[in-house]
Amino acid sequence: MTPPRTVLEAPDPDEGRRRCLALTGQSISSQALALRPRILEADAVARADRRVREVHPEVSFAALTDGHLAFAKSTWAGIVLRRRLLTDACIVLPDNLGSAGAAGVDDVLDAAAAAWSAARIAAGRGRSLPADPRVGPDGHAAAIWY
Repeated sequence: MTPPRTVLEAPDPDEGRRRCLALTGQSISSQALALRPRILEADAVARADRRVREVHPEVSFAALTDGHLAFAKSTWAGIVLRRRLLTDACIVLPDNLGSAGAAGVDDVLDAAAAAWSAARIAAGRGRSLPADPRVGPDGHAAAIWY
């Protein structure tokens, strides 16, 4: 779930949880609250530059296959599948990533999937979910791109 703007703009985590519960019937995780400053930072960049698009690695991976990923990314089979999908799409991850190799495997795969989506978007071949994004009252179309 993407937290509503008023939740992200809450003055403190407890108020954010209260707002989220009141608006959605659900609280918000500590992890999501911890990401609040980065989400707001990215949002400000996206509002200033309409070229910025939101991507989600699992949506990108689903687009690289028949829409169904048979294995979770936390499994060996899921890691192998995602790396093969990237390789088939000409995103080749070397065995030695230098200092970036200290990152988690899932983080490296997710970054590569985001790069694949970014290349498609830059080339004018990007697609969005939903296909016809609704423009909100802030003038920003909410969509996940791949």
